[in-house]
Amino acid sequence: MAAAVKRHAGGAGFIQRCQVHKKRNVIDHLPEEYKADVRRKLQNAYSTLDYEAAKKALENLHRELMHINPSAARSLAEGMEETLTVHKLGVPPQLRKTLCCTNVIESAFSIVETVCRNVKRWRDGDHIERWVASGLLVAERQFRKVIGHRQIPLLLAAMTNTTSKKPIAKGAAVA
Repeated sequence: MAAAVKRHAGGAGFIQRCQVHKKRNVIDHLPEEYKADVRRKLQNAYSTLDYEAAKKALENLHRELMHINPSAARSLAEGMEETLTVHKLGVPPQLRKTLCCTNVIESAFSIVETVCRNVKRWRDGDHIERWVASGLLVAERQFRKVIGHRQIPLLLAAMTNTTSKKPIAKGAAVA
């Protein structure tokens, strides 16, 4: 997905990787004795409002993990910058709770999977798209307001401000 965003939007695309999955992936590499401490440090880093402070905390933890478990350190380093996109944009804390993880998207597509499960014979090309759309309509009934939805204009302003400074891929349009 990230490659598609970069290909179509160039530097003007924003990618926010799931902080929940990042924490889980790092913790899974660790022996039991280190898990609670590292989990707390990751939580503290991601709950920091300031981008520079959050990045510094994660870099310090990365150095610490290199001595404890290099595999966990590599897991943290991989895509670290993309887990801080909401920090870099200065997304307000309430809206950040929703945008820092992929649970909303995963929930919607779990319902799509359930709706499409019983289709045994896919026909023409748009048949799949119609079923996915049907699944998303079913999922829509369970949607609730985004936590911090009133802060979305601040997010859009930050994205617009940041996008105006980034190169856009050839032939791409910024929404």
